[in-house]
Amino acid sequence: MSLVTLRRSRGPARDLTGFLPTTPEEMRARGWDQLDILLINGDAYVDHPAFGAALIGRFLEGRGYRVGMIAQPRWDGPEDILRLGRPRLFVGITAGNLDSMLNKLTAQKKVRSEDHYSPGGRTEMRPNRASIVYTNLARQAFPGLPVVLGGIEASLRRIAHFDYWSESVRRSVLVDSKADLLIFGMGERPVWEVAERLRAGASLAELREIRGTAHVRNPGEWESITPSRYVRDGRPLLLPSYEAVAGDRAAFSAMSRAFQHETNPGNARPLIQPHGDRAVYLNPPAEPLRTEDMDQLYDLPFKRRPHWIYGDERIPAFDTVKHSIVTMRGCFGGCSFCSITEHEGRIIQSRSAESVLREVRALRRMDDFRGVISDVGGPTANMYQMRCRSSAIEGACRRLSCVHPGICENLVTDHQPLLDLLARVRGEEGVRRVFVASGVRYDLAERSPEFIRELAQHHTGGQLSVALLNELMLSRLFKHRSVHGLYGRRRGADDPAGAGGDL
Repeated sequence: MSLVTLRRSRGPARDLTGFLPTTPEEMRARGWDQLDILLINGDAYVDHPAFGAALIGRFLEGRGYRVGMIAQPRWDGPEDILRLGRPRLFVGITAGNLDSMLNKLTAQKKVRSEDHYSPGGRTEMRPNRASIVYTNLARQAFPGLPVVLGGIEASLRRIAHFDYWSESVRRSVLVDSKADLLIFGMGERPVWEVAERLRAGASLAELREIRGTAHVRNPGEWESITPSRYVRDGRPLLLPSYEAVAGDRAAFSAMSRAFQHETNPGNARPLIQPHGDRAVYLNPPAEPLRTEDMDQLYDLPFKRRPHWIYGDERIPAFDTVKHSIVTMRGCFGGCSFCSITEHEGRIIQSRSAESVLREVRALRRMDDFRGVISDVGGPTANMYQMRCRSSAIEGACRRLSCVHPGICENLVTDHQPLLDLLARVRGEEGVRRVFVASGVRYDLAERSPEFIRELAQHHTGGQLSVALLNELMLSRLFKHRSVHGLYGRRRGADDPAGAGGDL
């Protein structure tokens, strides 16, 4: 547990009204006597759109709510999260930008030498399984107040799941944490609806059907529900129970397959998974954001730096993203190892070029900006504005990947919007270099030789990171394989057999 008191050092000026309040002093400076919503965050508070708690906090603030932030509270008692008082509507909890166990431990289950999301890289700033610990703290501190759990840790653990750290199948984090509601995925739409309903006086029972949320049903509340046999009848799909999947690998596989097929907001069914005599009930995913919604989100008044309370202490993750720009979210790759679909969804949600350029100009106003943008991209660099050719087809589709084993004939793979965007960013005054550091899908890039030329000429630092090329591994990962043909053609007569091995 953290026993460190953060220094108010000779760092940034004490901006009492520019950040979401973290201290009573900041609340008084705004003239607030009570918050509407308190966010508890497992990461340091960095007011930047790459940090999920800041993104949700600014989003709610932009809709008229009084939002405060408690970042990395002590967990030996509730005193730390009481410093801003009891909020009027609810407490929102996230373990941070990363699963708290993955953030703390290496694949060898040893403590990492540095926590990238903590001041000074210190590793003792958050508890193990932070979602559960913080929820219990909130319950102690604010009896009777709704507790809403979100973030990637909660999102990816929303049903029974294999836990690498304990080498066992664990229950849904919603059951273990005892939160009132779990928001999964990118939570802007669900959290706004939760806030609006609670402000209107709704009870917890009246929050149960919000898309993108999950809740626990008690005995007698779920047993009589008739499971669905059809995709569009609106009835829930019954998953194998926690007890079944904990003891049977075939049941676990059946659960995972059914779960992954219910991630398209256009046709996903509600899911029910029994846990003992209770059940976790998951509503269909939230609808994706439109371009105008994405623009409004990234136009919010982020300070684009850590809160002044950290003084001059470095937060390593901020160094990585402070001069980068997110252009889109979501990925339709459907790789077998990847969690993006389960959290961000497979529908690409892109910002407009004008919104991206406004952020470029915001970067130029930063004191430490020297003309180099470290990344313009997202989960995948070259899916910007790609989409299904028909919204009706997209809403009915149940493929897990639009590109595996081959690129879908309905997928629009035009790279021109991305090429135009990159050219406009390069042309902005004060911009010297623009890098693309996000991953590139080679099977898509192969369809646009111009994109490959532009990427090599303008957007790499002399080396381009490439994925593995081994056919067997690629087939297991549901990854693209056409890169072999592309690489073979580039090698030409020097290697008549084509790509005869890894790079």
